[in-house]
Order: sequence, then C-alpha cells, then structure tokens
Amino acid sequence: MIQYFLPSDIEEIVERLKPFISQFSGKTIVLSGGNGFLGRYFVEIFCKINDSLVSDPLKLIVIDNLITSEQNKIDGIQSQKIDFIKHDVIEEIDLQDKVDIVIHAAGIASPYYYSIYPLETLDVAITGTRRMLSLAKTAKAKMIFFSSSEIYGDPDPEKIPISEDYRGNVSPQGPRACYDESKRLGETLCHIYNTNFDVETNIIRPFNIFGPGMVETDYRVLPNFASKIKGGHPVPIYGNGSQTRTFCYATDAMVGFFLVILKGLPGETYNIGNPMPEISVLNLIDYIREATGKHIDFKLMNYPESYPGDEPMRRMPSILKAIDQLGYSPEVELKQGLTRFFSWTEKFYSGT
Repeated sequence: MIQYFLPSDIEEIVERLKPFISQFSGKTIVLSGGNGFLGRYFVEIFCKINDSLVSDPLKLIVIDNLITSEQNKIDGIQSQKIDFIKHDVIEEIDLQDKVDIVIHAAGIASPYYYSIYPLETLDVAITGTRRMLSLAKTAKAKMIFFSSSEIYGDPDPEKIPISEDYRGNVSPQGPRACYDESKRLGETLCHIYNTNFDVETNIIRPFNIFGPGMVETDYRVLPNFASKIKGGHPVPIYGNGSQTRTFCYATDAMVGFFLVILKGLPGETYNIGNPMPEISVLNLIDYIREATGKHIDFKLMNYPESYPGDEPMRRMPSILKAIDQLGYSPEVELKQGLTRFFSWTEKFYSGT
C-alpha cells in the first residue's frame, strides 16, 4: 500500500501548529478535493489533531468526485469523525451538519490533466466555487478558496517577486487559460460573496508546492523528473530549461495554509510558497543530483502535445504579507525538501 506522506512530516506540521490547534475544537469542516495531493495532507493532519490535541474532536466532511483518481485514498482512515462523500462540487449538496469552515481545495491542477479536462477545470473553479460559497453563506461559515500562482500568468520582470496586488499578465485564450482564468473568476466570486453577502473569505495562492503524495502520473516537473530518474531514463526538460521557479516543500506549505485558515484577515488573499532560491529548471537538475547522490542525464525537448506550453518564464512569490499578518516562515531548505521527496519516490514510484 502506498504511503501518501512521510509520518515525520505530519508530526512536524502539527508541532509547528500546536499554539493554534485548540481553535479547531468542536468545529465542523467541509473539505472539497480531499482525495488530492494537498487534500490528503489536510485529512491526515485533522486526524492527528483529533487524536489528542483538542478537547472536543472536530468533524471533517470530505468531498471528492475522484475524477483524476479511481482510488479513494482516505479509505484506510479509521475515524468516526470523518465522513467521505463521493460528490462533484459543481452539483448542489445538502448537508445537515452545522458547518464552521469550508475549505475548497477541489480542482485539476496538473497541466497534463487540465489540458484533457478543460471544461471540467472551468466548472470546478467556477460553478464548484459558487456552490461552496453558497454553502458557506447558508451556514455562516468561513470560506477558504485555493487559487493558484498561475493567476499571475507570465509576470512582468519588474513585478518579481510577485506580491498579491499584482494583477497579472494572462492570456484568456492560451493553452493554460482554462486553469488560469477559472481561478481568477473563482477569486472574483469570493470577492462578491465577501463584499455583498458578508461571507468571511480567504484566498490562498500556492506557489510550486511539492512533496510526498504527488502521484507519479502528475506530470508536473518534480514528479516527472522523479519517475524518469527511478526508471533510469534521461530527464526531459521542455524548452531550453531557462525558465525559473521557486519550490516550497509540503510541510511549509501546509503550515502556511493552516495559518491562513486560523489567522487570515477577512477578505484577504495570501501567497503561500518559498521565495528562495529562484532557480532555472536546468539548475534544478544540479540540486537533485546533490540531494540524491545520483548521476542524472537530461535531454532538452519541445513541449509535447499532451503538455501545454506557454508557461511563465519566472515565478517567484513575495510572502511579506503572510509573514506580517500570519507569522508565516518557511523552514525547509530546497535541498532538504528534495532529499525527503526523492527518498519517498524511490520507494513508491515505479519508473515505468
């Protein structure tokens, strides 16, 4: 059975959140996309919180349509306080529970998959977001919307590092438009419900999160590299490899997400990521060599038809707002995160 995370990572996240965890006591939380990469972390962390860290256990209602995974990854969770509902968030849902927090993390985030499911990608971030906002409005609950750093498009170099007030440089008709524009409209819906209907909303814009739990067929850069390395194949680099990114390890990301839930100011949007180091995809190979101790061959190639091109040349967040308002501070250096991730993929990826 695949272990979708490192237990030590879950322990680390919970330890860093301990001063705030009591706020979840007795709460009912709805989590959409609970079967996904980040959703699975939320489920495991909430289970850990229920084990011994709150006086009154929280109740978690997990919603997922399993569109990108036939397997329900939370089947193995044994808890009377977790309910799983196979449900598509674009459809109405009638919950009898009193809901305190809605976390809308459902979405198709991999470029490979949103190129296959462009309409579904639009639906979940637009209709699905409206359904979750309507649920939050009815329940008088707090709403957390997972947007994306993709809403900034290919940013003006003068605007890097990118702060939350940057409006972006995005094409509504490009190969990535179904994802970028859906998230932008999802944010608009959150703003409307916050200003017109008094729904307390927060928007999270994650920047290149990675870690154990990413499926091998995700096709984003690090799972793709890890699969090729496990199989002894050259790593494919699309384009010329000069595009730059910063990468945020899952423990730092999850701490940031929870801080938004617990401390985010009403109506505010937060970048969550690690601004350092900004490296090219070619330079990433050197980091992976150092982290794994392996010789790694690579090959430059054109973007395949299955993977949308037109990707941003640079992506680097400013997290000053999250630092100032939430006390957010990434702690895991890139090499350390890569070492943890590749030790996990070496065990659970097939390389085929």
